[in-house]
Amino acid sequence: MPVPILCARRQALRSMLGLSISAMSGVYAPHVWASETYPVRPIRLVVPYAAGGGPDIQTRKLGELLGKELGQPIVIENKVGAGGMLAAEYVSQQRADGYTLLLGASTHIAQKLLQPNARFDPAAFTHISRIGVSPALLIVRADAPYRTLEELIAATRRMPGSLNYASGGIGSAAHIAGAAFVSATGVDALHVPYKGSVEIVPALIKGDAQFAFPVAGTAMPQINNGKVRALAITSAARNPMLPQVPTLNEALGRTDLVLDSWSGIWAPAQLPRPVVLRLHAAIHKALADTGLRRFYADSGSLIAPSATPEEFSRQITEEAAKTRQVIDKNHITLE
Repeated sequence: MPVPILCARRQALRSMLGLSISAMSGVYAPHVWASETYPVRPIRLVVPYAAGGGPDIQTRKLGELLGKELGQPIVIENKVGAGGMLAAEYVSQQRADGYTLLLGASTHIAQKLLQPNARFDPAAFTHISRIGVSPALLIVRADAPYRTLEELIAATRRMPGSLNYASGGIGSAAHIAGAAFVSATGVDALHVPYKGSVEIVPALIKGDAQFAFPVAGTAMPQINNGKVRALAITSAARNPMLPQVPTLNEALGRTDLVLDSWSGIWAPAQLPRPVVLRLHAAIHKALADTGLRRFYADSGSLIAPSATPEEFSRQITEEAAKTRQVIDKNHITLE
């Protein structure tokens, strides 16, 4: 056999072996996962909130812009239940190909801390970028007899055990904020968990609950339409959209009541790096839209993307430590 042909065959064999080894070791060939070829079909973004709620509406608006950046539609899929765990478990079991994403949130951290045996691990997801942060708002029905935070606290002390606070479920952002408030003030109020945040305001209107701590994205539309009234906010500073509403910290002098929820985009573990970077860049461009930023601000939220995927992972680790402190200090359990 001529030497040039033999050398060519050996080189081809080396290339084949190299490709096989790369595939087995998790290193994807550039032509397979090149960022310029992704995506080639619609992308599902699984949202752990009910359709029509503030976080769902925010995500749909982001999805429209993100779809334009990626050249493929973003299909929002609401998967509600178990405090967001159903959505997280579902996405964690999907292929790491960039076509199934999750709206990860601080509630997922809390749920994992409350249920260590849950079939997902927030740390094991591919963290792409944080989207934004949102404080919780202490709200009451618009015609409630207590018009200030002090009046609400006084009412709970006059009638111990007679006032309830609603949340979207055990371990939800509204529950964490409510439990921290009850513990810090020493009031006697019963927690009433519902199946989702969209049920909080109806519970107040019906009188099944007297106050609640929904995130701003859920509360602001109801405040604007006059159904509920805000008495306080959990952010570190007053919100420009509600300048008359005091923070819990300034009203009570409790820095431990400064609590913000956050949301971001997660994907199944081991998403190829080029796809991670493609999604991260597209998310940043979408979040730069002035109309979207205005919409988030009007909802009482702040767009706050992570500079890098690694920064997002660090933020999640830090938030997990903070959430564990709140859960432990306030003795929050699923019982």
